[in-house]
Amino acid sequence: MDFLPIRRAILSVTDKSGLADFASFLSEQGCALVSTGGTHKKLVAAGVKVQSVSDVTGFPEILGGRVKTLHPRIHAGILADKENPGHMLTLDELRIEPFDMVCVNLYNFADAASKGLDLKSAVEEIDIGGPCMLRAAAKNFHTMLVVPDPVYYPRIQEEITKHGGVSLALRRELAADTFRRVSAYDDMIARYLATTPL
Repeated sequence: MDFLPIRRAILSVTDKSGLADFASFLSEQGCALVSTGGTHKKLVAAGVKVQSVSDVTGFPEILGGRVKTLHPRIHAGILADKENPGHMLTLDELRIEPFDMVCVNLYNFADAASKGLDLKSAVEEIDIGGPCMLRAAAKNFHTMLVVPDPVYYPRIQEEITKHGGVSLALRRELAADTFRRVSAYDDMIARYLATTPL
């Protein structure tokens, strides 16, 4: 699939710069938006039509927000290969809607670590659902767009405006950058855990 139309997207971001404008653009293009927690509140406040993740999963956020997006109705929608008829049949049978875009950036663990929090408090700032969604979307870049940073918003908007979708070349570029970012994030956490006193 060369140019991927963006018809449904999930957004869950720590860095909310440019978020409302980007989400408004997507909505104006006919894209259905799904979001979590603070991102959802920000979009609602900006007047953007958005559905909560809990409405999609039929399950509330639990464990103080530790479990929000870790659900088959989210991850099957991200990981389904739209060019695989078997995958699409499974989604149809289970009434799961596919996603076309995952826009996620991670909890700022470096900032949390720099505040001198005790180890137990610091680990609460380790993002779990975010890296899972990013990796799933990056793996599926042939039929999915992953957006790990607001810096990419203008390029995505430009491609959608010009071509009605996002090119395979840009999707692959963002997938590679996503894996680099998640790897660096995990390495930072590993180094912190290895060197911080109990």
